[in-house]
Amino acid sequence: MARPTIRRVLLEVSRQWLQQAADGDMAIETVDLYIQISERFDVFADAQGIHRMDDVTGQLTDSFMDAPGRDRHDNITLVPKDGTRRQRRSALASLFAHARALGMTQAVPLLDSPPIPRPPRSTGAELTDAEIEELQFHSERGMPATRHAALLALLLSGLGSAETAQATPGDLDLALATVTTGGSSRTTPRTCPLSPWAVRALRLRTDYLTEHRPGQRRLVTSDSSTPYAAQASVGAGFNDIARLSGLATTARRVEPRDITRYVARQVLLQTGQISEVARRLGLSSLDNAADLAGLAWKIGGDPR
Repeated sequence: MARPTIRRVLLEVSRQWLQQAADGDMAIETVDLYIQISERFDVFADAQGIHRMDDVTGQLTDSFMDAPGRDRHDNITLVPKDGTRRQRRSALASLFAHARALGMTQAVPLLDSPPIPRPPRSTGAELTDAEIEELQFHSERGMPATRHAALLALLLSGLGSAETAQATPGDLDLALATVTTGGSSRTTPRTCPLSPWAVRALRLRTDYLTEHRPGQRRLVTSDSSTPYAAQASVGAGFNDIARLSGLATTARRVEPRDITRYVARQVLLQTGQISEVARRLGLSSLDNAADLAGLAWKIGGDPR
């Protein structure tokens, strides 16, 4: 059997990744990311004169993981962040593992490559009501031409960043003050209530899009963005709000998941039921819901 090229292997492995996503064993956002990284690796290897999987060495994969790239604003980054390097390593590890399982290579280029350490997991910022009001106030700058207020409104309803990225005007029922989401790879479809502030922000945003961008389908992200890129865009938009409000500093990180934690605590405070927290956030695990709400509900658990 002829030794297959990297491109040929990628086509076969991509089919397996897509099937895993269809079976619910892999997030489609991860599939998109792995395919994108693997395609870039193919181009990188080709520039080094390497075209076949069996010829890939650990030196080549290490060089690829450390190679310059571009950020989401298309600016060149000479030294990739550890998070980027971990993504590249994970994609290559999956590509070669599947290729070996398919009998398309025997190469194990990452065998001697040490894992890239992760920073200690942050417990997140416990946002207060006053800080939420600060975020709302600063998100209104430039509205409705800017997306910030609408983005924050969707997050405060209980939608996650992936769901917020895919939200459309058709998902809104502003008369009933609700937003319906189809869920994501980690959450279930559901309908969430909107606050009066959120209804106002989203009404202004939908009216603006209807008048000025009639062809745009999504509320806060580009229609042409992949699911992964759209979710990252939501994170970037929220970071802008957090910086404008002064809540995100060099000493304190504030991210969309902190809004999810705030919503979880509010639902728990209002209902006293972890099941209601799980329902609002679209979670199948009560343990995850309790963790987000900061509730140590198991014996021996540590309160947060």
